[in-house]
Amino acid sequence: MIRTRRSKGSNYWTLVPYVQQEWRTILQALVGTAVFVAYWPVLAWLSGRILELLPTGDVAAVARLIAITMAGFAVQKVGQYVQDSLMSKAALEVAFNIRKDVYAHIHKLSLAYFERSQTGDLSYRLTEDIDRIGEVVLKLLHDFIPSMLQLVVVVGYMVYLNWQLTLTALFLVPLLAVLAGWFGNQMLNFSRRSQNLVSDLSSLVTEVFGGIRLVRAFAAEQYEIERFTREAEKNRQAKYRAAWLQAVQYPIVGFLYALVVGMILLVGAWQISQGNLTGASFGSYVVAALMLIDPVNHFIHNYGEFKQGEASVDRIIEIFQIEPAVRELPRAAELPAVTGRVEYRNVTFGYKETEPVLRNLDLLALPGEQIALVGASGAGKSTLVNLLPRFYDPQVGQVLIDHVDIATVTLRSLRRQIGIVPQETTLFSGTIAQNIAFGQNEFDLAAVEAAARIANAHDFISQFSQGYYTWMGERGVNLSGGQRQRVAIARAVLLNPRILILDEATSALDAESEALVQEALERLMAGRTVFIIAHRLATVRRADRILVVEKGQIIESGTHSELLANQGRYAQFYAQQFELTVDS
Repeated sequence: MIRTRRSKGSNYWTLVPYVQQEWRTILQALVGTAVFVAYWPVLAWLSGRILELLPTGDVAAVARLIAITMAGFAVQKVGQYVQDSLMSKAALEVAFNIRKDVYAHIHKLSLAYFERSQTGDLSYRLTEDIDRIGEVVLKLLHDFIPSMLQLVVVVGYMVYLNWQLTLTALFLVPLLAVLAGWFGNQMLNFSRRSQNLVSDLSSLVTEVFGGIRLVRAFAAEQYEIERFTREAEKNRQAKYRAAWLQAVQYPIVGFLYALVVGMILLVGAWQISQGNLTGASFGSYVVAALMLIDPVNHFIHNYGEFKQGEASVDRIIEIFQIEPAVRELPRAAELPAVTGRVEYRNVTFGYKETEPVLRNLDLLALPGEQIALVGASGAGKSTLVNLLPRFYDPQVGQVLIDHVDIATVTLRSLRRQIGIVPQETTLFSGTIAQNIAFGQNEFDLAAVEAAARIANAHDFISQFSQGYYTWMGERGVNLSGGQRQRVAIARAVLLNPRILILDEATSALDAESEALVQEALERLMAGRTVFIIAHRLATVRRADRILVVEKGQIIESGTHSELLANQGRYAQFYAQQFELTVDS
């Protein structure tokens, strides 16, 4: 589980490039903002004039001023519309671009990152956290900038009317700033905890629903409900603390507002008594002062939201700061169509550099050769083949295809020439045809059908009422294990790779399904360089070469009959599986 680090400064500065991308839209919106803000001092002046004329009973003059006021009000609202619509557009674009970049960056990260991360946490960051950032950007553009301009313009007008009154109005501003800062920092701490807890809750739900069959099988529903309740309660408490803090903040700030208003009235009365201020000017001044309440409220409220949003920014920046373990060279070349010659040269690799899984391993596979990898669990078989598509890079040594170091070519051109049929097939929501043609936006249905025939999948697909357009549930739950495996084989057939990796492709199937899958695999393997990982030795006997891997090294190599004759480790494995007596 990733946890955000506390930063000394705000990470909001990292959003500046995204905001700059929308500078045209923001500039257009600011034109509306200028119209919206410029009207406030005009309204204050007009209000003062109306108050001055009311005692005279000059209805016509008052009516003219009211008409001018309403006309200005209409123009201001047009400016407000321009501001609101364009600012919203800019904020949504910022959130969209951040989400797109975060998702693209996640796809560059190593498999090790996904093995230690939780799917629910990543989903929450990509959805809720980025939505919150978008909301904060909207607040910044829609509220903060206009409010700042409104404060500057209105305070300037208030100074022009009477600087002594203005000093009185601003007397408590430092105290308000200190309170806002303290409340904001507390809100940031509560928000960090709350969002991490919500992320944990999301991860828990994803985990449980993904393993719902196991939950039902062990009658563990009540256990999971209690676990969910505990996590939900932690989240409730964290959110309540943030809500309580806001509930405390508003009465305190409201009291300070009332104190300021009282002081303005007191000093204003004294200024009028001294002849320094007229009643009409004071009325205009009070209207202007009232216009400050809204922007100040925005500052106080939005500062708390900015601090809550900062926790989301921290969580997103955390992802950006994770460096991909496997990188393309700046000028990586495209790997041309290969014949399938694969070579490992003095390869050493460990998931932790101090704990190597493969040690000084050398291996040469010729084009079209079928190589089986056998050995105990943890010997390094899967690790060896995972280096081939560069899921990981060796700490020492090279992996070459057709004499080309795979570290020098683009990942896409490399992986498009390597097909993988894993033990557990991953299928996605979509049609069967889309799953077979996975990774292709456009595909030829005839080619998909031809691949399915080779994979022994056409017959069962044709039995569905919608055939290849049958919608598959999440993870292909409406297919049997053998059917899912044949869809995976069809996927590899359509890719038409020169190199093929079969990782325990038949180990979890019943006899009938295994026979169909095995037949499909035989067709798929024809003419390709194949690496076969299997614990059941009956599936590897026909391989051109069998390699016995132990403690990250190849300790035996040969055909099935040669290795049995050697009476070494392979012969022991074979004897254990088939209950033969072979002297070692």
